[in-house]
Amino acid sequence: MKKSLFVLLLMAVSSTVVLAGGIVTNSNQSAAYVRMLARDASTSIDAVYFNPAGLTKLSDGFHVSFSNQSIFQKKTIENTFTYLHDSKFIGDVAAPLFPDIYAVYKKNKLAVAFGLTPNAGGGSADYQTGLPSFEIPFSVIPMSLSASGIPTTNYSADIQFKGTSVFWGAQLNGAYAINDMISVSAGLRMIYAVNTYSGSISNVMVNPTSATYGFDGTMRTASSVFSTLSAASSAVVSTYLDPLINNYNAGGYTLDQLVTAGYITSEQSAQLSGGLGSSYNSAMTINDLKTAYNQKADYLAGNAAATADQSVDVEQKGTGYTPILGLNLTFGEKFNVGIRYEFRTKLTLKNSTKKDIIGGVNADGSVIYMFPDNAEIRSDIPAILSVGVGYSALPKLRLSAGMHYYFDKDATIESAPGVKKEIDGNLYELAIGGEYDITDKILISTGYLYARTGVGQGYQTDLSHSLTSNSVGFGSGFKVTEKMLLNLGMLYTMYTSDSKTITYAKYGNLSANESYNRTNVSFSIGVDYHF
Repeated sequence: MKKSLFVLLLMAVSSTVVLAGGIVTNSNQSAAYVRMLARDASTSIDAVYFNPAGLTKLSDGFHVSFSNQSIFQKKTIENTFTYLHDSKFIGDVAAPLFPDIYAVYKKNKLAVAFGLTPNAGGGSADYQTGLPSFEIPFSVIPMSLSASGIPTTNYSADIQFKGTSVFWGAQLNGAYAINDMISVSAGLRMIYAVNTYSGSISNVMVNPTSATYGFDGTMRTASSVFSTLSAASSAVVSTYLDPLINNYNAGGYTLDQLVTAGYITSEQSAQLSGGLGSSYNSAMTINDLKTAYNQKADYLAGNAAATADQSVDVEQKGTGYTPILGLNLTFGEKFNVGIRYEFRTKLTLKNSTKKDIIGGVNADGSVIYMFPDNAEIRSDIPAILSVGVGYSALPKLRLSAGMHYYFDKDATIESAPGVKKEIDGNLYELAIGGEYDITDKILISTGYLYARTGVGQGYQTDLSHSLTSNSVGFGSGFKVTEKMLLNLGMLYTMYTSDSKTITYAKYGNLSANESYNRTNVSFSIGVDYHF
């Protein structure tokens, strides 16, 4: 089976490259973070994001920071669905460009700051063996045809799907030092989200065998098979049922009654009842049979459309706003506390659809499109509370710790318009880190972060899942000049696998176990400069 699936998605179809953060939020927002992991009490320039109120601790003047991360993930999904050719699906996620830009002007007790960061999204995922949710609908076609009396044993499809996603956050902060101990801040971040989707499904093939319909067991397009079966159902109505209704006024009679009256033979009755399979019951009249056969023809025609060659070309856009409040407390020369609260970002994405792709078929044969034009989907960014402490243990040694709590349950995150994803609980993170001055110009640092997800199994899918993780980071800082600091870091994240049992109601309540796992590595480089 030839399959290639290229996905760069945000949430609901997302493959974001979050190293740390909530189910949506990217909190890896500086090179210093990658090498240390606990920046919540920062009084350096990356405090624009991590601790805005701490910016009053900077020296007077202009400060700028530019950094980039290169992030690489491997996602492994296993699904034991009976009819899949392969149970394991592996995706390689890459975000070679993940930039952060900060600028601050500090004068006396006042600091004004600007930040531009990818607050969600970013990266690209290459699933060379597809995904269970994409392949399962095709894998059940042989089972469905076989259950209808048309033996079928194989399927194949060519799937190409590509997307881009980035939620850029541009924020402005103002911070003011009430006194040497207390600083406060307020800010606003504008989120501009753009997702694009393009791709195609083609050459969906099956190998049915049926002399009645001219199927010889060779691979042929599923669309042509369903079209043939749809035409056959329509022919039953025009050839047999309509004449009984129109010529003999037999619409109110059952098959058994017509056999007894001599209008049809037992063999014809068996053929007409057998064509409906389990949906037939002996109380059905000829009018009922006509309705059932027409519905069957419509449903089969819908399946023909769903398995025909098709493509997608969609752009989603949305804008949201995040109020941000901060508090910084300094106790003497050694101890600092940073507190930041980000309100929930209400975000609605709207489709602009040039070409759409069919994602399902209703019982009446009408098709369900994946991206209806002008449809809207909610993708909120949850509120965040972060608390950090920094302590100068020795003249050359600085320690830090942080706690981040994401109010995921309060956010509205939809998997489809009007379909809210289940979120059982909130995610939290605990981080510790430290840095040590080897010389006046070189420092080394390391850190550890534990992230505990609370979403529950109802949230987890192959496209969007959240896992508990352990991360370690390390790196160095080099004082190139008195005004320039170069940051280098590396981070490795290990995830705790999760699994769930899925019951596929539309496929006869078949059950399968699906598991999720991943690994992550990131490299960072950044420059901080003071004018």
